[in-house]
Amino acid sequence: MNRRTLLSLTAVSLLGGVSWLRATEQDDTLTQTQSTMTTLDLDPNDLDPNPSSITPITLSKDEWRERLSEEAFYVLRKEGTERPFTSPFNDEKRDGQYACAGCGLALFDASHKFDSGTGWPSFFDAIEDRVETKRDFKLILPRTEYHCARCGGHQGHIFNDGPQPTGLRYCNNGVALSFIPKA
Repeated sequence: MNRRTLLSLTAVSLLGGVSWLRATEQDDTLTQTQSTMTTLDLDPNDLDPNPSSITPITLSKDEWRERLSEEAFYVLRKEGTERPFTSPFNDEKRDGQYACAGCGLALFDASHKFDSGTGWPSFFDAIEDRVETKRDFKLILPRTEYHCARCGGHQGHIFNDGPQPTGLRYCNNGVALSFIPKA
């Protein structure tokens, strides 16, 4: 490797590290707080977790702040990331569905969850048409970010290192999820 290539790689690495530090320092109180499990009280006023068609919802910033915990707001609305190994969902083993903590839309079936060793709840497949994707360049290198199809809440990123049958790993922020146990 020549000197120019080495310097270029070093610069890219440093810029990526600075970008990551800025993203994680946006709210120190959130990154230093243990995540708490979000439980969704599904009453008649809440949205159906398994609708036959998805109608997008839009709330104001203030309405989201009222509805979500500080940590959930940071992740779902500001596209933040919780610290790894802080989600109680890492150890969740019951049958059921994982839903968006913002609107209650079921995103993942528990049978698609696996232990990726990354510290975040991981799934190899999402429920069809429940997540939307976009490219993310926050760490300089492009990644695929995914959001809830109903409320647009940021969930995490998709990587190509998951188990079969998809080979995908949906790496999800636990604070962006709620769990609906199978009845």
